[in-house]
Amino acid sequence: MDAEEFRKRGREMVDYIADYMTNIKSRPVTPDVEPGYLRHLLPEEAPNKGEDWTDIMADVERAIMPGITHWQHPDFHAYFPAGNSYPSILADMLADAIGCIGFSWAASPACTELEMLMMDWLGKLIGLPEQFLHSAGPGGGCLQGSASDAVLVAEESRSVARDASEFVLVGPHLLRVVDRSEHPYCSKLAHSCVEKAGMIGLVKLRHLDVDENFSLRGSALEEAIQADKKQGLVPFFVCATLGTTGVCSFDNIAELSKITSREGLYMHVDAAYAGNALICPEFRHLIEGIENVNSLAFNPNKWLQVNFDCTLMWVKSAQELTSALNVDPLYLQHKHDDKAIDFRHWGVPLSRRFRALKLWFVLRTYGVEGLRSRIREHCRLAKIFQNRVLSDDRFEVVGDVTMGLVCFRLQGANSQTQKLHKMINESRKLHVVPAMLNEKYVIRFALCTEHAKEADVEFAWRMITCLTSQLLAPPLRRDSNKDDEDKLESRPKIIKEDKSMVEMEDDIVFDHQRNELQRMQMMREMLFKMVSDPKCYNPRILRSLNGQIHNNNNDVSLKKQSYSPGLKTSPSLQHSDHHQQQLQPQQQEHQLEQKLSDVVETIRVKKPLSEAKKPLLRTSRSAQKFVA
Repeated sequence: MDAEEFRKRGREMVDYIADYMTNIKSRPVTPDVEPGYLRHLLPEEAPNKGEDWTDIMADVERAIMPGITHWQHPDFHAYFPAGNSYPSILADMLADAIGCIGFSWAASPACTELEMLMMDWLGKLIGLPEQFLHSAGPGGGCLQGSASDAVLVAEESRSVARDASEFVLVGPHLLRVVDRSEHPYCSKLAHSCVEKAGMIGLVKLRHLDVDENFSLRGSALEEAIQADKKQGLVPFFVCATLGTTGVCSFDNIAELSKITSREGLYMHVDAAYAGNALICPEFRHLIEGIENVNSLAFNPNKWLQVNFDCTLMWVKSAQELTSALNVDPLYLQHKHDDKAIDFRHWGVPLSRRFRALKLWFVLRTYGVEGLRSRIREHCRLAKIFQNRVLSDDRFEVVGDVTMGLVCFRLQGANSQTQKLHKMINESRKLHVVPAMLNEKYVIRFALCTEHAKEADVEFAWRMITCLTSQLLAPPLRRDSNKDDEDKLESRPKIIKEDKSMVEMEDDIVFDHQRNELQRMQMMREMLFKMVSDPKCYNPRILRSLNGQIHNNNNDVSLKKQSYSPGLKTSPSLQHSDHHQQQLQPQQQEHQLEQKLSDVVETIRVKKPLSEAKKPLLRTSRSAQKFVA
């Protein structure tokens, strides 16, 4: 493709993008495809010769678009917003064309210096103290790939920067001696990335309980720290959440930061979604006590119309961060090392894209007031949806509605709300996701699209109430006044009947997880017995994995008709007694070895036995049904 064809195809692509964004409402919000669908539509191997551009774009509509979940769709209400705007798209186009890799100031000075300036713009805009700014304090900010990266960088920088005596020289390598007594803390509603960061750092994360408003308070942290100290454990890191994923609740930064400051602990604030709202003065009270925090991060690619990826992270001490992550080979050094900032020392990756360009484009195009108005509009629409939910006594709202998220559920058993959630998504008219809050299964309704309107909220509520009426309607009955027995009372069906949902027990959610734990426990016990005493081997034991299962904890027998295991049994385990008796001894021995291999491999990839020993059921009923 030469420059002239690029001009032509570039104009076509801009038209295609504009048409896509303008007419996105005409597309279903979620795709109707099964895993592996694309392999049937595209070749198995790359073409030897280049293909015509028109054929490539034709395949975009034929093969790619049918498998797209449209995050910018007005009926997309799952997760949190995925920022998108024309200025951001244009900035990414320019950044991709420039193609610089800004790992150091010398690699592209404008890339580094614009990033510093944008971090100070946003830092001042959300009311950060001067110590977090490049222009005034010992700290500063940089762009990370995601909030998960920011949590990992914060935890690892604190962990690696501890006493140098924790390092030993093994051959040419300097290795850190992992202190198994170290403990990071977060609330039980913190994002899973905090736990993953702990796994990477080889430390065990401790989840703390929240109060009635789903907020982590200072008293809970204080109690945990003192209890751990008595056991010889070493607290070293706290991750507070501003806007939890499940319910958009807010940990008490002021209380937590006082304790971490007194105890000398590192405190990071993960404000991935809610941090964007800090540009509005009415939300600034949420970061009271921020002067005692070590780092803060949020994602403008969620709520400030900036395309992914773009995470802002500020630290109070740049030296503490860079000294922990500094690597400085000769080929990356330059003559301005002593005066310039090299952002390769501020995170995990060396290579860095020119992401500051899209922040600059968006801030200049929308202005502060334009961005504030969009955040406030989402908050207003969330209140409208909350009022609709509260006006229907079949529903309840869980948690406070502070920003653009409403968590609601049907009154009563969790199973009813789970069924409703399934019906909503399978209608393909709306897309929402669930959460578990204090053992309550809730549906999250998030305002996501930039141009969300009140009409979109009303449409969503009509769909939800229609499906709810269908779910709660009495069973179909035959009309005894008519001779034709085939005629039934009719009501509209939006989704296909799912028999597994009918068998679901009240208050039992995620039964497939408990089911697999029980199944794996039984398989392990069977394997151990077979290995210790091969004479006890009986093919009926293996066949029972697909048939009747006895639950010792609850004295329940689950018949094959009502048990749909999530784990498929190897075909080699499915055989009859008659066929087994006809096999020669050598064939029986070979088949037994194969079966044992299958079982061992299955167990190897599943959860450890310690998890399988956990209580499978929390209810007191004498019998439970498990559904995969």
